[in-house]
Amino acid sequence: MSQGLTIALDGMGGDHGPETVIGGAEVASVRHPDIRFLIFGDEAQIRPLLDKHPRVAQASEIIHTDVSISMDDKPSQALRRGRKTSSMWRAIDAVKDGKAQVAVSAGNTGALMAMAKVILKTMPNVERPALAALWPTARGESVALDLGATVGADAFQLVQFAVMGEAFARVIFNIEQPTVGLLNIGEEEVKGTEEVKAAAQMLREAQLPIRFHGFVEGDDIAKGTVDVVVTDGYTGNIALKTAEGTARLIVSYLRGAMQSSLMSRIGYLFARGAFKALAAKIDPRSSNGAVFLGLNGLVVKSHGATDAIGFAAAIDVAADVASADLVSKIITDLDRLTGLKHSPRIQNTEIAESEAALS
Repeated sequence: MSQGLTIALDGMGGDHGPETVIGGAEVASVRHPDIRFLIFGDEAQIRPLLDKHPRVAQASEIIHTDVSISMDDKPSQALRRGRKTSSMWRAIDAVKDGKAQVAVSAGNTGALMAMAKVILKTMPNVERPALAALWPTARGESVALDLGATVGADAFQLVQFAVMGEAFARVIFNIEQPTVGLLNIGEEEVKGTEEVKAAAQMLREAQLPIRFHGFVEGDDIAKGTVDVVVTDGYTGNIALKTAEGTARLIVSYLRGAMQSSLMSRIGYLFARGAFKALAAKIDPRSSNGAVFLGLNGLVVKSHGATDAIGFAAAIDVAADVASADLVSKIITDLDRLTGLKHSPRIQNTEIAESEAALS
C-alpha cells in the first residue's frame, strides 16, 4: 500500500525535535521499506542522526531550513516568522508542489493548522477543517473529530465533519460503511444544543450514504458504540486531553500498587505479561497521529511530546491515508452536500434557531 510514497517530515517540530523525528522514521521504515522521506530542518542537527540510522539515510533527502517554529509561537507569529522559510512551512509546501503525498509534523498545532490552510486551502464545500484521530475503545478503535482544529461548529459544519470522518474511517478501518454518532449530553432527541439537534436532523433526512447511529454520550466513546464520533473542536479537545490524562493516571496507580509491598511485587512477576498488554493497549503512542481533514492535501499532526515510537505511529497513519487517496474520497463525498445547506428545510431550521436565540 505504501509503495512509491514520499512523506515530508518537519524535522524540527515537537518537544524533542530531530531526535524523535529521525528515530520515528527509523521505526516506520521497517514497516514501510518503500517509503521515501523529505526531511526539512537544520542539516547540522539532522545529518549526525541520519549517520546513526543508515536505513533512513538511504531513503531520505535533507532540505536545509534556517527557521523552526516554536511550540509557544502563536499562529500569527508563526506565519510572519516562518512563512516560506521554516521547516514546517516547507514540509507542507512539498505536498502542495506534489513532491510529497503527505506531511507529518509534531510541531505547534495552531501554527500547523494556520500554515496548512494558507498553503493547501480548504476543499470546495468545506467551511472549516477538522482534526481527526484514532481513539482506543473496548471494540478496538474509533475515529473522533474535531479534536481542536477549530473552536465551535454550527449544524452544517458538524454534518461536514461527519462526512469527512466517515471517509477517513473507511480508509483506516477498511470497512464499507462505518457508523457515525453525534456526541451529546444524552441520547434523547430533545437534549443538546440547537446546533447538535439540527445536525442530527440533517444527517437523518439528507440523502447521504452514511449509517447515522444518532446521539452518543461521553461513555460511548470508550465503549466503541460507533466507528466515528463527531463533535466540535472545543468539546473534542477537552475529551481527548481528559482521556489521555486518565490513561496516565491509571498507569500511575497500577505502578504504585505493584510496588506497594513485597507481595505486590511478587504478584507482578506472575502477572507482568497481562500488565504489559494493558499498558500497550492504553498507551497514547499507539494511537498517535491526527489528520487535518478538509484541506486540498494531507497533513498529519503528531503529539508534540511523543517519542520515536509515537512518531512512527503518526507516519503509519500518513502512509495509510496517502495510499488510499483520502483527499479524493472526501471531495467526492462532500459533493453530495451541495445544495443541502440552502435547501428550504435547512433554511427553516436556521431561522428557527435564530428566533430561539432571540427569544
